Formats: sequence, structure tokens, C-alpha cells
Amino acid sequence: MGRRNEPPRLPEAGFAAWSRDRLAVARRGAEECGDVWQLEPGVYVAAAAGPCEAVLRRAQDFPKASSPLFPALKRSGGAPTPEERAHAHAARMRGLRAQAVAGRIGEIAPQTARFADQWPTGQDVEILPPIRHTLAEIGVSYLFSEDAPTLLPYAAQLFLAREVLVHPSRWVWPRWIPTPARRFRTRQQVAFTDALRPIVRRRRSSGRLGDDMLGQMLRPSPHYGLLPEEAILDTLPGITVATFETPSRAAGWILLHLARHPQAAGRVAAEAASLPADPPATTSAHLGSLQYTQALVSEVLRLYPPSWLLTRRAPRQTQLADYTIDAGSTVLVCPYTAHRDAREFSEPDRFQPERWLDGSDSPAKPGVFLSFGTGPHGCEGASLAMAMLTLLTAQTARRHHLSEPPGPEPGYQVTTLEGLATVGLRLRATPRG
Repeated sequence: MGRRNEPPRLPEAGFAAWSRDRLAVARRGAEECGDVWQLEPGVYVAAAAGPCEAVLRRAQDFPKASSPLFPALKRSGGAPTPEERAHAHAARMRGLRAQAVAGRIGEIAPQTARFADQWPTGQDVEILPPIRHTLAEIGVSYLFSEDAPTLLPYAAQLFLAREVLVHPSRWVWPRWIPTPARRFRTRQQVAFTDALRPIVRRRRSSGRLGDDMLGQMLRPSPHYGLLPEEAILDTLPGITVATFETPSRAAGWILLHLARHPQAAGRVAAEAASLPADPPATTSAHLGSLQYTQALVSEVLRLYPPSWLLTRRAPRQTQLADYTIDAGSTVLVCPYTAHRDAREFSEPDRFQPERWLDGSDSPAKPGVFLSFGTGPHGCEGASLAMAMLTLLTAQTARRHHLSEPPGPEPGYQVTTLEGLATVGLRLRATPRG
């Protein structure tokens, strides 16, 4: 059966060209071509909020591509089975669910306060590297507690391997070809798992499993039993990098908005004044009281979702909006354009944190929000990411006024290939009175 009707074609055909033209082309395509449109044969773009949410929720029709950045290492026992992957996912979620994060806010808060305290004042600072280091410390500590210092250097190398692997290339090599970037990735993954293996064995042999996420994975499940060691080792490199890589991109946009919207920053600072002077005393109740700060974080994530483009593939012919999607087609989900859908958000291009607050003076309730995905493959670490970003924002605004360097051009470059980031972002901090 053919397509019911052929969607309009974007003038700049080809995904590579579209990526180079980046957000302007994505926005223009959404405005000119409609809710769903064809980028090239076999490649569709879901641009409006409704189709984007539908694709992510319909996991059977549009499953997530099975191409993890850190695939299972080749071993004599083979890759983890589907049952082991399901068990590993359930075990991770025991450590990452909102209730688990809430119980460990006192461990997260001190490092966000230290980031603000150590920011050099009175000079323009390239801020993404220290943000990434701070969030890596928080994320790795959350996953591995007292073993985090051992694993943090290996986590940094995993991040570097990720950056090398996703760096734009003029050639697209088949997955089976061992390119230098893929060999480097494998070496770093092996080094990480070799460092983690004795930790897993020590915890199991001693019976002191720990209350961190690794400890949750070491506990037997009533349904699955004991998770095999190799399944634990294979699942952790990706989640380790994810705890700080994507939040780092988001934090850059958040701090830039604090610099550009001093009135909003002042409101965050006033709210943050209620946080304990001793950061380890911070609790989930304190975090819950930062309602405007959380609204500001959500609004920045809406305007600049760190993962601005998500890929799904249709294993069989199916329908999306008014179109028939053939089996084997790729569907690109664009949260960036979905979040700027005027049917979901009033004044969608305006920075307006108040839209996320309850109250008669708030704008209309916001609609579809996809910065952490949705459906079966939504972000596992969404609660942890929101806690880290909210506390980092509050502690920074509490201590500093932020500003951009003077000049006609912004002091950063927007990159969009794998995520929406502010590369080279420079900001100046002056102490808040």
C-alpha cells in the first residue's frame, strides 16, 4: 500500500545539510511544511507537539534504535539477554526514581554550593568545563558513593570517548568497521569496566552492597533474581556518562539565562536564601520550596532542550498524523520545535518561567514537555537531573550576579549535532550584595 498522500519536501534535502543549517531550518520546516514532513526518502520529521509525543509513546510502532553509545563488550558469554536488560533497567530505576533522589539531596547540595563558591569573580570564565566537572562529581558519587573517587577519572575518559565518537565526520562508516574513534571508545569502556569489576566483587563478597544505584543493582530481584556481573558492567558506562553529559548542556543555557534576565535571577536568589547555610542539611523539602527556580529550569529546558532531536525507526508500516510511514523509515522527533508549538504554549518564543507556576497570574498551563522524553524510553535520570540543575541554579544565583562579555556577538557557539550546547560560553560573576 502506498502513502495516502506525499508530505511536502524540505527544500534543503538531506540530513547532513539540515544539521548544518541547524535550528533555523528545523523551525522553518515546521512552519512551512506542517506537523509531519519528509526530509528525504524514508526520513520523516515529527515537528509539532502532538506527533512528537505520539511517536515517543508508541514504542512498539517507533522503537528506540538499538545502537547504544557503549554497546555490550564482546565476551564468550555473549551480550545480555532481553530479560537481563529488563532486570538491569528495573534495578537502575530503583536507584534513580524520584523517591530515591529525594532521600539523597543532602549529598547533592554541597557540590552545587562548592561550584558557586569556587567560581572566580571579576573575570570572564569559560564555564562549561567546570560545570561538567561538578556535575560529573555529583553524578558519579550518586551512582557509586564511596567508590566514586576511583571511578571518576574513568568516567571523564568515557565522556571524552563519547565526544570523539560523535564528532562530525564527512564519512559515515558501517558499524562493523573499527574506526580509530570506535577503538578509542572500546579501550575506555574496557578500562572503566576493569576498574568497576573489583568494586562489584568486593561489595558482593562482603555483603555491604551500599545504598547507591550500584547497590540497588547488586540486590536480587524477586522477579529476576540476581543480576549477572557482566550485565551490571555492560549497563553502567552509558548511564554514568548520561548523569552529567546532558545536564551539563542544560546548565550552560540556564546560567546564560540568569545573565540575560537579571530580574528572574534576583527572584531565584531571593528564593535560594531559604536554603540551609550548611549545604549537607539540605533536604527534599528545601528543594521543593524552590518553586520559581524549578520553573526557570523547566522554561530553559523547554526553549533549549539539550537533546533537540531524537531518532526512531518504524519496523512495520504505520500511520503518523495524516501520513503512512513505510516499514524501515526513520522518524526524527524534534522537541525544539514541539516546545515552540503555539497550540501548546502561549507566546512560545518568550522566556516566561511563570508559565510553570500555579496561580491566577500565571499564563495558560503549558503543554507537551519532551526535554526528558516521554513514554517507555523516557530519561531514567530525569529526577536526578532536575535536582542537580535546580540546586546549581539556586546556589549560583544566591551568590553571584552573572553577565556576558561585552561585544556585538554572543560569547559562545551553538552546536546541535548530538545536543543543543553553548560551546565556549564565557560568563562573568560578581558577588551578590
